[in-house]
Amino acid sequence: MAAKKKVSKKKSAAKKKTKKKAVRKKKTGKLAPRKEQRGLKAEQVVLPLDDNAVAPLIDEIQAVGGAAIGAYREPLSGRPVVMAVLPFKAVQPTPFQRDLSPTHVKRLAEKIEESGSFLDPLIVVRGDDGSLWTPNGRHRLAAAKMLGLRQITALVSPDEELAFRILALNTEKAHNLKDRSLEVIRMAHSLAESKPRAKEVDYSAEFEAPELLTLGMIYSQNKRFAGGAYSPMLKKLDRFSERTLRVSLREREAQAARLQEIDVQVKKIIEKLKARGFKSPYLRNYVVARINPVRFHRAKKGDTTPPMSVSAALTRMASAAKKFNLDSVKPGELALVAAMSGGEGS
Repeated sequence: MAAKKKVSKKKSAAKKKTKKKAVRKKKTGKLAPRKEQRGLKAEQVVLPLDDNAVAPLIDEIQAVGGAAIGAYREPLSGRPVVMAVLPFKAVQPTPFQRDLSPTHVKRLAEKIEESGSFLDPLIVVRGDDGSLWTPNGRHRLAAAKMLGLRQITALVSPDEELAFRILALNTEKAHNLKDRSLEVIRMAHSLAESKPRAKEVDYSAEFEAPELLTLGMIYSQNKRFAGGAYSPMLKKLDRFSERTLRVSLREREAQAARLQEIDVQVKKIIEKLKARGFKSPYLRNYVVARINPVRFHRAKKGDTTPPMSVSAALTRMASAAKKFNLDSVKPGELALVAAMSGGEGS
């Protein structure tokens, strides 16, 4: 009986151990919910209009013909913010936002007209020249102009750096690669002018990903560039530079020029493949993958060191493009690229 009890206890312990393993959550890298509460209490958020923290900002608002409606401390950071109405003409979009979409502006204006309300205030900060900038309201501003609005509502912040951080919060409407790249490169050029000693790596959070800077260089000249085909290679190799923005941007400009030269060769290969009867929309993805020197590289866990420099990779790609063997292309390989691309042809 004692032996049976021991076996039973062992089985019970094994079951409990298995159960614990089953309920153990995998590490996903996602931000876990905090147990403790953060931020200000309600009474700490309220800020009188005559408070020294917002008085200079309210003077600026009044100077452009606007009016302060109220003030408060942002609940998370405690930074002061002024709720105001501003003359439409007093606000300009930051120069590094994505390009204006006339279709989106027209649709937005129609919906505002239908609802009879301009309910979504713009975020507004001081610009480099002392004017008022909105880093996230270009389309709403254009819609207000279309509707002939005299005044718009805005949340005005004295935190000028918010103009560069706001894009990281723009997650509601996913930007495509071109939009994101153009926003980032315009922001980088603006910062390089206003802060010549700033290092590229210091703005890694604002820029989101280093390859966007290089691709942004190209998109600034060629909006039809197929950046999606080259992005996987750049992601594996590109890193933020420790050099100043002015220097790093010159280096990226050179890389962008080389990448465009490679794309010219890729286009020639694609035309030759089409002449042989290959009509897949994934031809560019296939050709670029074939000449990508780090196509099969898999980084070890925790290793962030690139296998080679971007410059070295571009040299290899250019050489591989010149030696590309058309006879080696098989229809089955194209089908595999199509499946791996997830329907994103170029």
